[in-house]
Amino acid sequence: MTNRFDNKVVVVTGGTSGIGLATAKAFSAEGAWVFITGRRQEALDEAVRTIGGHVTGIRGDMSRLADVDRLYDAVQQKHGQIDVVFANAGGGEFAPLGSITEEHYERTFDTNVKGVLFTVQKALPLLKDGGSVVLTSSTTSISGTPGFSVYSASKAAVRNFARTWILDLKDRHIRVNAVSPGVTETAGLNELFGGGDQAQRTKDYLAGLIPAGRIGQPDEIARAVLFLASDEASFVNGIELFVDGGQVQI
Repeated sequence: MTNRFDNKVVVVTGGTSGIGLATAKAFSAEGAWVFITGRRQEALDEAVRTIGGHVTGIRGDMSRLADVDRLYDAVQQKHGQIDVVFANAGGGEFAPLGSITEEHYERTFDTNVKGVLFTVQKALPLLKDGGSVVLTSSTTSISGTPGFSVYSASKAAVRNFARTWILDLKDRHIRVNAVSPGVTETAGLNELFGGGDQAQRTKDYLAGLIPAGRIGQPDEIARAVLFLASDEASFVNGIELFVDGGQVQI
């Protein structure tokens, strides 16, 4: 383990489970001061205990601008600047064309697009010049999935944020990259797939489509995020890094 992020200030939204939790743990293990967000206080408290080190949990829904403001107010009370923002909070559910509702659309885009937009924009006064932003997109940004069009479109928007924001932020030398996980073992994925045996059957089927022969683990996504956020990726800017076992490359 290195100390690439020793005394760096890192914000991880959606940090109470899955990829967000694994990434927050990885940042903390490398010496960072980590701020995580989550919607449920119980899950937030448990995540803080699990992560250890210098971690602060802020309850909030990143699709609500007042909650985003509260997050950065909390950061500013303890630190003068932010080094890394990992805009990870997001979610989705199946709804095939013909049964998509306005509520489904708004819920998905508010969380995955509006939330990411304002998580980054409202960080800018604190984000140091030369800092790093990592966005969570998805392999669905470039591949079709039946019944998943709204989620997929929202992640394609996130991917384009990275392309565009590197131009908006070039004078401040802030890098913006997107990480696009494939099928990854998380509680959210199990819920999406119906839980229990049904979820396991779906994951087993999908694993057979992946050249690596298995689905991913949150720690594997976390390592990719830390790379993108680190000085090791100092000349990496605006990319979409697929961490999917090769699934969308075939």
